[in-house]
Amino acid sequence: MGNRVGVDSYPARMRRSAHRARVALRRSGVDYFRGEGSDWLAFGALLLTIPAITVGTLADPVWCAPATLVLPIVAGGLLLRPASLLALYAAAAGALIVESLVLGPYTQGPARVTPGTVLVVAACGFFGLLIAQFRARVGVPWRRGGTMLFDLRERIRVQSALPRLPKGWHREMALRPAGGQSFSGDFVVAARTHGGRTLEVLLTDVSGKGMDAGSRALLLSGAFGGLLGSLPPHAFLPAANGYLLRQDWDEGFATSIHLVLDLESGDYELLSAGHLPALQLHAGTGRWEEKSGEGPLLGVYDGAEFHPVKGSLQPGDVLMLFTDGLVESADRDIAEGIDRLTGEADRYVASGFEGAAWHLIEACAKDVNDDRALLLISRKG
Repeated sequence: MGNRVGVDSYPARMRRSAHRARVALRRSGVDYFRGEGSDWLAFGALLLTIPAITVGTLADPVWCAPATLVLPIVAGGLLLRPASLLALYAAAAGALIVESLVLGPYTQGPARVTPGTVLVVAACGFFGLLIAQFRARVGVPWRRGGTMLFDLRERIRVQSALPRLPKGWHREMALRPAGGQSFSGDFVVAARTHGGRTLEVLLTDVSGKGMDAGSRALLLSGAFGGLLGSLPPHAFLPAANGYLLRQDWDEGFATSIHLVLDLESGDYELLSAGHLPALQLHAGTGRWEEKSGEGPLLGVYDGAEFHPVKGSLQPGDVLMLFTDGLVESADRDIAEGIDRLTGEADRYVASGFEGAAWHLIEACAKDVNDDRALLLISRKG
């Protein structure tokens, strides 16, 4: 019985050892492609390419030139940590020495190791090391950096989505970052509160534009999205102002306009923090009216007060919120920009403003190097 147990346990131990090895290899591979764990897999693969390239160069230097060693060096700059990268560079330098000794001096014929080849390989290695050190300092591997930015952009887009409104209401929004970039200093957060009866929308324009303001806008959109609906409407902007002051940014100010709309009666309040006025189209007269509360910029001084303005959306009325990139430019002032915006908006009265937000940005500020945002809310007749 004891011998049988000893004989059977050896294959069992081997199977367990093989299973543990497979699990460890698979886990290290998953960690590597997720940007975590060791880089030994990539280092080993790249290290093996150096002798393979060296053999190819010695066999046929015309088709496999000595400068081919640049390929693993460039890949190493993207994949490896600085310590592993230096070891790879040492192997590449040794390969260049071997190639120069076997092929002979570069003055004796083509396809030799020339001083230019050494300079090209060294330059690629230098820039690769800079990239690797930057990645190590930031802590985001290249394999995850693009994915993380894409995920952040999608989270901003989802957070900016307007909630569905009851029958009889229409809403749409268009957002265009400066320079065609993916991140904007303008953002919208919205929520339905009080059992869905009230719509609260906040349109914010962070100082700066494009990528410079995108990181601050990302932080503020998350914070403001958490505050919206958690505080009474009149307490929101003072809380947002205090939060911005605590950040102590060099460019720490922002403008905001906060809409609180009763979806049953159509009554609303607008609270503004240094933002441009909203525009209301009255269906009865066909005229646009500026509506704006009073309040300073967010992040300027503590204890700021924000006074609302009230209004009401009747059937057929439209309320339009926007940022300054839509109406202000170097060759025109804000008043001229607003006149142009309302003139273009009049074309969409008959269609009920369906799809109007994107077209209005195209018509009024297509090539403006600034972030542009436009929000339309209409009550159908």
